[in-house]
Amino acid sequence: MKRVWIGLTTLALTACAATQAPSGESVATNAPAAEAAPFVAPKPKAEGPAFNLPEYEVVTLSNGLTLYLMARHQVPIITASAVVRAGAVNDSEPGMAALTAEGLLLGTTTTNKVVLEQAIESLGADLQAYSGKEGTTLNGRFLAKDMETMLPLMAEVLTQPRFPSGEVKKARDRYVAQLAQQKEQPRAVVGSYFDSLFYGSHPYANAAMGEAESVSVLDAFDLKMFHGSWYQPGNTALVVVGDFDRDEMLALVERSFGRWRDNDTPTPPDLTQPVSTPEQARVLLVNKSDARETTFMIGGPGIPRTDPDYVGLQVVNTVLGGRFTSWLNDELRVNAGLTYGARSRFSTLGQHGSFVISTFTATETTKEAVDLALTTYRRLWTQGLDQATLDSAKAYVKGQFPPRFETSDQLAGLLSQMHLYGLGPEQINAFQAEVDGLTLDKAQALIERHFPKDNLQFVMVGKAEAIRPIAERYGQVEQVEITDSGFQF
Repeated sequence: MKRVWIGLTTLALTACAATQAPSGESVATNAPAAEAAPFVAPKPKAEGPAFNLPEYEVVTLSNGLTLYLMARHQVPIITASAVVRAGAVNDSEPGMAALTAEGLLLGTTTTNKVVLEQAIESLGADLQAYSGKEGTTLNGRFLAKDMETMLPLMAEVLTQPRFPSGEVKKARDRYVAQLAQQKEQPRAVVGSYFDSLFYGSHPYANAAMGEAESVSVLDAFDLKMFHGSWYQPGNTALVVVGDFDRDEMLALVERSFGRWRDNDTPTPPDLTQPVSTPEQARVLLVNKSDARETTFMIGGPGIPRTDPDYVGLQVVNTVLGGRFTSWLNDELRVNAGLTYGARSRFSTLGQHGSFVISTFTATETTKEAVDLALTTYRRLWTQGLDQATLDSAKAYVKGQFPPRFETSDQLAGLLSQMHLYGLGPEQINAFQAEVDGLTLDKAQALIERHFPKDNLQFVMVGKAEAIRPIAERYGQVEQVEITDSGFQF
């Protein structure tokens, strides 16, 4: 068993109490006016302590399972997350990873679905499974006193699912109906269309949700094959955060997961393969003939989650489209009234990423909204940032950062993400220092280096008859029907 300590200081973030001004005293109307006191600018508040990750330990069990232990005794609750490197990028059929995650909770080799649900509910616990692009997570939350029951139960769900045919069929049919419903909500699917357009033949083009047509023919045997191929201890990390004794928890994990063994594993997808750089502007026009709105995304190449410029780009993007008072939201929502919200983001994955601007508008204002979004985006180069704007964004980003990692659930999610993307604690611990160190010159360099400027990629979901002439202004158009299965074209 291999053990690594991540020795960091846990810092409590405390709010400064506001100083109360003394109340004024009544003055007789015939009294002489008091001389006004000279204005004294308040001293700037001292910087609070920098946020650091609480101390945690990384242990590798003899079977290859990676274990993260972070003890926090403030609340008698434990969050346990098992993260398997098995997501949409591993799909042999679109939706395989997603339906397998659904199937984990349909019963085990010793416990049927009803008994499993009753056992979890009787403890007031919670157990959920979900998949994404690169991984699947089984997440449990329970009282510390119930860890001897819940952790072995999680191990059984993860390592010995039964995938009963009848329950799989019902879960599959429900999921297919959900996928069909999502096609009625352009904002729920526009991102999947953009990934298909931008990533092309790369595994990152696979939609995390899958495709209705392919999911509809999956059965219990398919899920068993996918599970047997990818759900293995060497491909998994278990993150435990909360109120526990370290030695007791380690022994419990050994008893619960120690007999799990690796099998033959297929060759994993090569996520490091390059993503083709767009050579021309393109528009994927998704026809929804009854639409009254146009939902659109504009974007291009971004960065992976491990990029050293990640933190600085969060600050710059905050100005462009990362908060309610951003340029995009101000221009398109507040000033022009073209939408209820406009935003931008760097969508980061383990090996690659994209940058997108996204919003929606009435069909008749499509051209106006797209043009205004592009004009606002170009301000990064034509106008740039000023010091006051940069300082405001830095303060916002720093203020939003610590509250994201207060609870056991949040910290377990962070450690899970760090494992999945190969992040070390240094990026988290240096976050506030990196924000503080961002200057105007550095911010402008980030803009030149990472914000895509040419050959932008567009996805427009709306009434094609009305908006195709508009779409043709922005690039070569490829049209598909939203009723078509999936997101490929």
